[in-house]
Amino acid sequence: MRNRRFDTIVTLVCLALLGYFAWHASKGPRGFGFRDGLSAQASAHKGQLAEIDTRRLELEHRVSLLRPESIDPDMLDELARSQLEMAGPSDLVVMFPG
Repeated sequence: MRNRRFDTIVTLVCLALLGYFAWHASKGPRGFGFRDGLSAQASAHKGQLAEIDTRRLELEHRVSLLRPESIDPDMLDELARSQLEMAGPSDLVVMFPG
């Protein structure tokens, strides 16, 4: 009789713990809903990461054009004109009002 009561109590405690963890897994602040939200955020961040990687590759390409061992004359001319705000003697400059 005593053994049976102990088994029943252990079974009830285990069921209570199982219920506790099941409730927290489904409705708790770190449950399945939270995991789904994290998955949505991860996919959004993956899209942003792809855009940033593309931009980084573009910038690396532009930097490689300005390396001393392989300077691209067109890129050098473009940067010099934009930074110094100067035009060549044969360039036509159009001024817009505003």
